[in-house]
Amino acid sequence: MNQKTSISLIDTQLKAYNNKDIHLFLQCWDKNAKIYLHPTTLIADGLDQIKERHIIRFQEPDLFARLISRQVFGDTIVDQELVTRNFPEGKAVVDVLAIYEIKKKLIVNAWFLIGDPKF
Repeated sequence: MNQKTSISLIDTQLKAYNNKDIHLFLQCWDKNAKIYLHPTTLIADGLDQIKERHIIRFQEPDLFARLISRQVFGDTIVDQELVTRNFPEGKAVVDVLAIYEIKKKLIVNAWFLIGDPKF
């Protein structure tokens, strides 16, 4: 897959996340995709678990991921984001490093490094 197609996929996924569009968001993921807290803690295995996790996340009124930077390494895209979230303690921003592995025009694996919330 070419770099432009990979970037377009991750752009679409980020746009769907920010618009809380679960249907478009899920179209970016392979049915057997996995999401990890970096490096090896599995937090979602397959499209059903990804959907379940994000339906809950998309209920947060202030949810928004702002892209800070992006690097492309073949089939891997690394995004640095500043994510606004709603926690029980209140609204906060979180530094996130997202690593996406792409195969056949879909995300097959993702790893996230997540900083501490800044209230």
